[in-house]
Amino acid sequence: MQRDLKAPVLEIKNFNVDYGLGEESVQAVRDVTLTLHRGEVLGLAGESGSGKSTLAYGITRLLPPPGVISGGSVIYHPPGDQPYDVMALTNAELRAFRWAETSIVFQGAMNSLNPVHKVSTQMLDVIRAHEPQLSQQARVARAQEMLKLVGISADRMDAFPHQLSGGMRQRVMIGMALVLEPQVVIMDEPTTALDVVMQRQILAQLVQLRERIGFSVLFITHDLSLLVEFSDRIAIMYGGRIVESARAADLYKQALHPYSDGLLHSFPALRGPRRELTGIPGSPPDLGAMPSGCAFHPRCPKAFDPCADTMPLLEAPTTHPGEDRNVACWLHAVERVRG
Repeated sequence: MQRDLKAPVLEIKNFNVDYGLGEESVQAVRDVTLTLHRGEVLGLAGESGSGKSTLAYGITRLLPPPGVISGGSVIYHPPGDQPYDVMALTNAELRAFRWAETSIVFQGAMNSLNPVHKVSTQMLDVIRAHEPQLSQQARVARAQEMLKLVGISADRMDAFPHQLSGGMRQRVMIGMALVLEPQVVIMDEPTTALDVVMQRQILAQLVQLRERIGFSVLFITHDLSLLVEFSDRIAIMYGGRIVESARAADLYKQALHPYSDGLLHSFPALRGPRRELTGIPGSPPDLGAMPSGCAFHPRCPKAFDPCADTMPLLEAPTTHPGEDRNVACWLHAVERVRG
């Protein structure tokens, strides 16, 4: 399938999420701006606590209390229709939007299935809720076809979740997310509990399904090695902000932000010469007491004068003109520092 990576399907603009209210509130997501293009796999990486899952739940309005969306918009571009802001949808409109237009595979998806209902019951309920005009026979055929696409035999539809392996339960959740053929699929750490062989199998199958059905994927994980292999573009998140975004190949070749570079050197390369794994010293910041300036500067080996005082903007780097990337780092905005 031909993919138009220039046409947006989901635009996240200046998005903010707080936990709590008033002066004691914690800013978990701060001024995040991202664009997911049609047919694209956009990876979102960062350490635990960087705000990745909070962002996913926020943009789908699934954020549980005390989480509060404190600003920003999420513009969805339906095919052949006018774009609209997900934040402005009524409850009824939001119910129709979820699963049909945007679906989500949750973190810990293997435990998301109801243990007392068969797989068939849970898949058919999704179809019945959004397409009540379909006959029972058509619903069953749709569910069987989707299970076959994710590599599960149709005769396992009447199995209970405990009768399936971990990988099969994961595939059922992916099949359920795709059964209404949504335009956007958000996957929040969907392979964390699986072994590396099963991870690769499921992700390779996901890429094949993307080529066949044409949906876009926002893939959230702390494992940057997975994103390098399966994503078109990657955004790096730290302390609730996006600190770098670039094409996957460009980021792997040369990460500009020291945090991105630290993540890349935290896993071994499968090919090429052996390299030393350096990791990242220190711990992620306390969101309730963020450092001044660049949030990464207390851990950064390349920090210099402005890093501790002034927050760098996420913008095209002056050191790499013409590249399709943005970075929030004073190392790549030297002209403005000196000016």
